[in-house]
Amino acid sequence: MITSVHKEDARYVSRLTQQTLALILAGGQGSRLRELTGWRAKPALYFGGKYRIIDFPLSNCINSGIRRMGVLTQYKAHSLIRHLVQGWSWFQTSQREFVEILPASQRVGGEWYRGTADAVYQNLDIIRTHAPSYVLILAGDHVYKMDYGHFLAAHVEFEADMTVCCLEVPVEEAAGQLGVMKVDKNGRVLEFLEKPEEPPSIPGKPGICLASMGNYIFNTEFLYEQCIKDADTPDTQHDFGKNVIPRIIKDYRVYAYPFRDPDTGEQAYWRDVGTLDAFWEANMELVSVTPQLNMYDMDWPIYTHQIQSPPAKFVFDEHNRRGEAIQSMVSGGCVVSGASVRGSLLFSRVRVHSYGRVADSVVLPDVDVGEGCDIRRAIIDRGAKIDPGMQIGVDHDEDRARGFRVTDKGITLVTPEMLGQALHFTR
Repeated sequence: MITSVHKEDARYVSRLTQQTLALILAGGQGSRLRELTGWRAKPALYFGGKYRIIDFPLSNCINSGIRRMGVLTQYKAHSLIRHLVQGWSWFQTSQREFVEILPASQRVGGEWYRGTADAVYQNLDIIRTHAPSYVLILAGDHVYKMDYGHFLAAHVEFEADMTVCCLEVPVEEAAGQLGVMKVDKNGRVLEFLEKPEEPPSIPGKPGICLASMGNYIFNTEFLYEQCIKDADTPDTQHDFGKNVIPRIIKDYRVYAYPFRDPDTGEQAYWRDVGTLDAFWEANMELVSVTPQLNMYDMDWPIYTHQIQSPPAKFVFDEHNRRGEAIQSMVSGGCVVSGASVRGSLLFSRVRVHSYGRVADSVVLPDVDVGEGCDIRRAIIDRGAKIDPGMQIGVDHDEDRARGFRVTDKGITLVTPEMLGQALHFTR
């Protein structure tokens, strides 16, 4: 299997990225996140103190030299579109540099996007206007940093019609959970298996298999051909992983590209924060001393939109009333007033009032934590106003009785609606 690109010179990769159009599929509902995505698409969900999930694939494109991007939206997209307009409209207006928003608008046949392949099919006319040589299709709901230039160079070196970006994961982890590629020793895909109970190992790596990340590169003309063919096929879900890839493997050159850390050669950081527990865990990883995802890497910045806020402030220094944050990340505009924050992540403009305690929790923007509150192992959704003295995550039976959601791993989710607070639906 080819695991690294031999043609590493910057000009070669630069030419490939300039010939590429990136399409980011950002219409997903994220239903396993329950009420956290009740009024926003999963790619619009907050992450890491000041970002949205969509910022990661977009920033990867910019840092990789790909500056022509389209974001395909569908489910409850208002906050996502607003974020894109406010944070990603700084490009020069030209055919060589843009972020276009491509909402489901019944462009073909009066249908909404029916699947990943159909979403691309309904925008083929727009793709044609940009005349790319390659189309990079990305999932818009994963957190990771990746240089797509190496992915493109490998695709060209494979002489592939399509290349699938994959994660190397233990067989037992993938069994019954992930779509898996069976490949030969050169990385050519022989079979795509949808959540098999016994995933095939990578040749030469027993116990390790290749799971699809949902990121693909197509030669453009080949993409046109296959999307049109899928649209004309009855009884299909119009999905790349479920329909298109299994159909083309036999007759075309489809390759797997393993996503690895360029420095260590090991499996690179990648998180699907698709459940409440996974969302909490991925955010909690960031407050450790040396998290695997380096948010302070100036060579690979993550871009976003943020309201201009003053620095975080910690006030009062008295016994039992000391404003402090330990092993935590605290964003701009926050005020910790005579309260303790430990092992937590506070997004912008959070206020924690005196004698309160927030521990091991993810607190989204504009939350107000009342005096004397005790919050442990919780996710507090944006805009929630926590009444003075309230305990959250201390007694799970009490949490459930009040209508809060408690996960299997004991994480408590609280939204404004659960507190009887009606907020604008498109916050």
